[in-house]
Amino acid sequence: MTNESVHRLVLGDVEVIRVVEWQGPFVPVSGLVAETAGEVWKDNAGWLAPDHWEPDTDRVVIALQTWVLRSGGRTVLVDTGVGKGRERPGSPPFHHWQGDLLGGLAKAGVGPRDVDVVVNTHLHIDHVGGNTVEADGEWIPAFPNAQYLIPAADDFHFGPDGGYGNDSQADGRLIYEDSVAPIHRAGQAVRWDGSHRIDEHLTLESAPGHTPGSSVLRLASGGDRAVFVGDLLHSPVQILRPCCNSNACLDSEQAVASRLRILQRAADQRELLVPAHFAGAAGAVEVRPGGGGFTLGPWAMGSPL
Repeated sequence: MTNESVHRLVLGDVEVIRVVEWQGPFVPVSGLVAETAGEVWKDNAGWLAPDHWEPDTDRVVIALQTWVLRSGGRTVLVDTGVGKGRERPGSPPFHHWQGDLLGGLAKAGVGPRDVDVVVNTHLHIDHVGGNTVEADGEWIPAFPNAQYLIPAADDFHFGPDGGYGNDSQADGRLIYEDSVAPIHRAGQAVRWDGSHRIDEHLTLESAPGHTPGSSVLRLASGGDRAVFVGDLLHSPVQILRPCCNSNACLDSEQAVASRLRILQRAADQRELLVPAHFAGAAGAVEVRPGGGGFTLGPWAMGSPL
């Protein structure tokens, strides 16, 4: 399951386009969300497989994708994937990964100069790689007219002043130097903390724990609501078991608190939950209260472009 796809839905006055670069079985459950018990996967196998779990190998199925928002006359990207041709010796799945974000965006009718804002929900390897492209042996911004919104806490933690994450992310120095530092040198980086309003429909909000600066992007337009949660969740199993973190969460208690807070608000306000890595045909789902916690509501099915 390695298909590229582009799908579209409309929320209020905002057009939302899902650009999937790749999806398929990735790593075993123990390698991504080890805190989840095996029983919860087996008990929910009827809907987890095949879009979110491969039972025969016990591997989590994920997507690498970017969300394009057309809002207020501007084009906003939410995360930029792994990138293309990066040196990632400490991360074998992504070493010399040949992602084609620009090709996917072209299918959606978006050229590099059309992008006004790039949101990095956090600065992990698979969320910043498409920030830049190589030109004449140097890394330069892939989107020359864009502001890049970067959480200040992550910029410090994963940057040189924070010791490039102090080994909290494999290849941390390489990732920052080829995917974030060039944005600063070009004068296109905007560091923010706490919250940041993009326009009348879109607002960034800190949700720390997965990383120090992890953030979510809220969409409110007309009667529609959505929240793009980055890596707050890697699998829909975490909606059922919100106290279970991914293996990459740096502060377990903070990550759980942020996840519970965001899920509760999504359930209360009927926000569409849009994680970075949910696979399948939809990639986004509504959340409902249930069983003393949360359960899944309808999936959001966009139309193919």
